Amino acid sequence: MAKERTGHSVESKKTKIINAGILLLLVILALFTVYPVIYIAFGSFKTNGELVGGGLNLIPQKFITDNYVQAWKMGNFSRYTVNSLIIGFGVMGVSLFASSMAGYVFSRKEFRLKSLIYNAMVMFMFINVGSASLRPLFELAVKLHMNKSLLAIILISAGSGQATYVFLIHGFMNSIPRELDEAAKMDGCSFFGIYTRVILPVLKPALASVALLSFRGGWNEYILPLIFTMTNDKLRPLTVGVVALQNAGDGAAAWNILFAGSAIAIVPIIIVYILASKQFMGGMTAGAVKG
Repeated sequence: MAKERTGHSVESKKTKIINAGILLLLVILALFTVYPVIYIAFGSFKTNGELVGGGLNLIPQKFITDNYVQAWKMGNFSRYTVNSLIIGFGVMGVSLFASSMAGYVFSRKEFRLKSLIYNAMVMFMFINVGSASLRPLFELAVKLHMNKSLLAIILISAGSGQATYVFLIHGFMNSIPRELDEAAKMDGCSFFGIYTRVILPVLKPALASVALLSFRGGWNEYILPLIFTMTNDKLRPLTVGVVALQNAGDGAAAWNILFAGSAIAIVPIIIVYILASKQFMGGMTAGAVKG
């Protein structure tokens, strides 16, 4: 007897098992991702002795809110928060400007060695020289007299992610009909005029993705600011200042203060993600499907 046709597809037993396995894997991955954040959040309300003693108790025996007050005062967080915001928004601004223009040129302009340059840039998405580049970058910043401000950190951090952002913008650009360019050109728009008046408004979903990714990268940067601010603690961002809180105790590691500082440091990036999550997912999906 033929299976009765309904509006819903009938899943086989094998499909159900596969879907259950995928769901279980996603739940496990979500737990591994979320648990450290939850542990830090609850740990920030514990005493140092309770944290050092360990145990499986996630909920504090007593919620100590004074940890946050001490972390804010001892860590000079008011100054470090401003520095982190300057770095985060600075990296975001440079990344948006450079990647949007580069993606537009690679998509719409024909020039010699275009494919070679673009493929070389994409290749560097998979190459990471790590800390080996820190010394030459620092020496270059010293020669350019940029080591005494946050500008060098912003430019280097923004440059490290450009290949990924250009790749994302380029993929989204290829989905935009060229008829829009032709219509704008007939109305008298120059190549740059088409970019500012036609392309940028259409690029909003992709630009939102680049904005969130670049802000997160600048906000979470640690090694680079650590090297560049070793002789000037007033330029430290939160990521560097939080680690210094570990030694805030009297001869012992103050893990409760460190956890409170870490909780303070992750709140802004969570807020930014919540506000931009819809645009971020739309941009990533559009770039993946259309690019």
